[in-house]
Amino acid sequence: MRNILSVAGKELRQYFHSPIAYLVITIYAVLCGYFFYALTGTFVMESFRMQMGGGAMPMSLNDMVVRPLFAGILTVVLLLLAPLITMRLFAEEKRTGTIELLLTSPLTDLQIILGKFFGALGLYLALALLTFLYVGLLFLYGNPDLKPILANALGFVLFGAALLSLGMWVSTFTRNQIIAAVVSFALFLMLFVLDWISSLSSTAAGRVLSYLSLTTHFDSFTKGVIDSSDLVYFLSIIVLGIFLTARSVEALKGRP
Repeated sequence: MRNILSVAGKELRQYFHSPIAYLVITIYAVLCGYFFYALTGTFVMESFRMQMGGGAMPMSLNDMVVRPLFAGILTVVLLLLAPLITMRLFAEEKRTGTIELLLTSPLTDLQIILGKFFGALGLYLALALLTFLYVGLLFLYGNPDLKPILANALGFVLFGAALLSLGMWVSTFTRNQIIAAVVSFALFLMLFVLDWISSLSSTAAGRVLSYLSLTTHFDSFTKGVIDSSDLVYFLSIIVLGIFLTARSVEALKGRP
């Protein structure tokens, strides 16, 4: 575990020694802040409108702010930013020629892979923390339900971790970070829209493709529901990404 944490710390420091971490955090903070402001502003205006009209109070903060923020906006933002986090994990090592030194070090392949994964996850958790600092403002000026927010937090972390594991795998195929980012984005987008098939086809194949979609399983978390099948799905994606990365790294060691 010590070796894994050592690699993770090294990866996290390298993020902040380059513009990547600052770029990702800045873009995410601006977009998350803007959409949070827009959604809360809409909620306040709708509340005033319905109060002035003598009607009932509008939907809750969870329904009008938290769920749309996570389900409809931030997941799309992550499709764009996650490739920026993962594109350098192995591609940069191959570009600079340090991949040979890394693979011949006393560390095992699994320690290297898990270290890089946890390093990327550390940067992602910084984004998640920033998100919930915004959401925390709702408790100062409103009365949202805590349990659905905790479910959103868990789903958000699992969603991002799944993307990172797959993006890490993609980064093993090329020494060009831009190519790694583009291919990762294409893969993420495909997994994101697979559930659209269910609205076009009711066949067994359509249902299978819908089940494989990231959004199908993340949607339950945004509703405040933690389903064991959704947990198994995201954990399986994470393990699959790590397993495929291990196979790719093993193939790299066999090259002349």
